[in-house]
Amino acid sequence: MTLEATRSTPGAQTSAILSALASTERPAPPSALSTSLTFGWRALLKIKHVPEQLIDVTIFPVMFTLLFTFLFGGALAGSTEEYIQFLLPGILVQGVIMITMYTGTTLRTDIEKGVFDRFRSLPIWRPSALVGMLLGDAVRFTISSLVTLTLGLLLGWRPGGGVVGVALGVLLLLVFAFALGWIWTFLSLLLRTSQSVMGASMLVITPLTFGSNIFVDPATMPGWLQAFVEVNPVTHLVTAVRSLMGGVDAGGSITLTLVWAAALVAVFGSLTMWRYRDAH
Repeated sequence: MTLEATRSTPGAQTSAILSALASTERPAPPSALSTSLTFGWRALLKIKHVPEQLIDVTIFPVMFTLLFTFLFGGALAGSTEEYIQFLLPGILVQGVIMITMYTGTTLRTDIEKGVFDRFRSLPIWRPSALVGMLLGDAVRFTISSLVTLTLGLLLGWRPGGGVVGVALGVLLLLVFAFALGWIWTFLSLLLRTSQSVMGASMLVITPLTFGSNIFVDPATMPGWLQAFVEVNPVTHLVTAVRSLMGGVDAGGSITLTLVWAAALVAVFGSLTMWRYRDAH
C-alpha cells in the first residue's frame, strides 16, 4: 500500500528520494591527486586499445639513433663508437621532446569528439583532466627513454655517471617534458584541428632541437647561431643530461633547466587553464 501511494503521489516520490539520500553517508569528494591519476590511467588505456600509439616511442627513437649515429659518427668523431658517447644523451632528449607534441593533438581530438565538455561538467579539480593526460604521457616518454638507452648500450655507449647518473638524467628530462607539454595543451585549446596543432608544434620543436648542442659542439657554429644556441632551453637540458649521465660537473645547467620548466608551467599552465575555463 505504501509503495502504491508513493507511485501515485509526486510529493511522496520526492520525499522518498530525499529520505533515501539523507540516510546514506555522502561520499567524500575525490582529491586532486586521485582524479589526476584516474585521467592518467585513462591515457594509458588508450594505448591498450590503440597500440599503434607506441610506434612513436619505440620505432622513432631507434630510427633517429641509428640514422644520426652512422650518418655523422665517422665524419665528426672518427668513429661511431666515439660519437655515440657524445650523441646519445642529446638524441635521447630530442626523441622525447619531439613526441611531446602528441599531447596537444590527443587533447584536440578529445575536444572535437565532445569528451572534454563532459569532463568540464564533473565536480572534480578542474586541471585534473589535463594534468592526468600529461602524467600518462610521462609513461610514454619513459618507454622512449628506455628504448634509446638500451640501443645506445648496444652501440657502445658507456655512461660515466653509472645507473644513478642515468636515472637522474632521465628524471630531469621527464620534468622538462612535462613542463613543455603545457605549450601544446594551450595550443590545442587555441587552434581548431589536431593537424594545425601538430603543424604549430613542429614549428617550435624543430628549431629548438636542431638549433642546440644535440649533434655538434656549438663552438663550430657561426656567431649568430651560437647566440641562439646559448639561450635555447633545450641546450641547457642536453648539457645537464649529458653531464649527469657522464658523471661530470653540470655547472648551472641543471638549475637553468629547472627554472625553464617552472617558467613554462607558470606561463602556459596558467594560459591553458584560462582558455580551458572559458572555451566553448
